[in-house]
Amino acid sequence: MTQDSEKIEQKKGRNITGALVLLVGVFLGGLFLGSSQSISVLSPSFGASSVSELPPEDVNFGELFKAWRILETNFAPATTTDEVSDQEKVWGAIKGLAKSYGDDYTVFFPPVEKEFFESEVRGDFVGVGMEIGLRDEILTVIAPLKDTPAYRAGLLSGDKILTIDDEDTRGLGVESAVSKIRGEIGTPVVFTILREGGAPFEVTVIRDTIILPTIETELTPEGVFVIRLFGFNAQAPQFFRTAVREFADSGSDKMIIDLRGNPGGFLEVAVDIASWFLPVGKAIVIEDHNDDSQNTSHRSRGYNVFTDQLKLVVLINEGSASASEILAGALREHDKATLIGETSFGKGSVQQVFPVSSDTSLKITIARWLTPNGNSISNGGIVPDIEVPFTSEDREAGNDPQLKRAIEFLVNGA
Repeated sequence: MTQDSEKIEQKKGRNITGALVLLVGVFLGGLFLGSSQSISVLSPSFGASSVSELPPEDVNFGELFKAWRILETNFAPATTTDEVSDQEKVWGAIKGLAKSYGDDYTVFFPPVEKEFFESEVRGDFVGVGMEIGLRDEILTVIAPLKDTPAYRAGLLSGDKILTIDDEDTRGLGVESAVSKIRGEIGTPVVFTILREGGAPFEVTVIRDTIILPTIETELTPEGVFVIRLFGFNAQAPQFFRTAVREFADSGSDKMIIDLRGNPGGFLEVAVDIASWFLPVGKAIVIEDHNDDSQNTSHRSRGYNVFTDQLKLVVLINEGSASASEILAGALREHDKATLIGETSFGKGSVQQVFPVSSDTSLKITIARWLTPNGNSISNGGIVPDIEVPFTSEDREAGNDPQLKRAIEFLVNGA
C-alpha cells in the first residue's frame, strides 16, 4: 500500500475555526479496493495459484457433458449464420453456474462484459449515467449521477425500470441490464418507468461518455458549510481534503455532508473520509464472512482533525448506497453525525473479482457489510435519525426540504 504524507497548513492571515484541529503528517492515498459495489480486484496470478482446477469428487459432470452432446447433435439455429463457438458455450455454462447461486451480484464476465465492467471502475465508460439495482426483485434506479444523460432525462432514485428497449426486465439481473443499457455514444435507449403513485411512462436517454462527478462545496447564508459528495472514486480523497481546507477557511463550525443520490464507490475512500472524523483504530465497517475467522474490521486511520465543536449532519436518501451507507453508518454510530433524510438503499454485500482467464473474470459476493455496532446494511438500509420526505411536488418546485431541515437543525439545535 502506498501512502502520501502531507502537511495541512493554515493559510497566512486567516483564523481557523475551533471545530478543526490541523494535523502534521496526515496520511492519504492508499490501495483502493472495490468499485461502486465494494469490489476487491485481484491479479491474474491469484486465481491460478489459489483456486484448484480439479473438479469436486462428489459432482457428476457427466450430466453436463451429456447435455453438451445432446445440444450439439440436435440443436438447429434459426439461421445458418447464428453459429455459436465452443468457447461461447463454455462462457454460457459458467454464466449459468454463477446465476445458480441466486445472487444478482455474483456474475461471470466474458471478454466484452469484462471490459465494460473495468471501464466503469475506471470511470470512463459510455452509458446513461445511473446506478441500478434490484429492490423486491424489480430493477430499480438507485441514483442517476449528476449532469449525466439519465439525470438530464429526469430519471429519479426509486424509479422502477419495467422495460429496456421494449424488453421486459422481469428476471433480468443487474449485470445483464447494464449490458443492454450500454451502447455506442449518441444512440438512444428507451426505458419504461414506473414511478410511485403514477402510471408507467417512457423515457428516452441518449448514450454518452460518462465522466463521474466527485464533489461540490458551498457556504450557505446561514453559515453552514455543505459538501456534496457524488461518488467515492479514486479522486475523492484529494477533493475531500481540499474541502476540509475550505471549511477551515470559512470559519464555520457547522457542516453537512450530502450523500443523497451517491451510489457508492471505493471502500478505501469511505474509510479515508471517515478517518477525518474518527480517532485511529475506530471501526468504520465490518466485513462479515460466513467463516467468522475471516471477518475483517476496516478501521480509522486517525486523521481525526475535527474537535467536539463540530456540528455535523449527513444527508441520505434511497439513492445513497454502498460506500455512502458505510460512511453514514460509521459517523452516526460513533456519535459524530446526525442523519437526516430518507432510508438508504441497503447495498451491504461485498464483491471480489477473480480472474478466470486473461480476458474473463468472476465477480462473487464474499461477505456482508456491518456497521460498527454490527448492524447489517443490507437489512433495510440506514434509517435516518430525522426522517424528512422529498416529494415530487418539492422537486418540481425546486424546494429541498431535507437540506432546509439540516440547516435548521445545525443553526437552531433542534
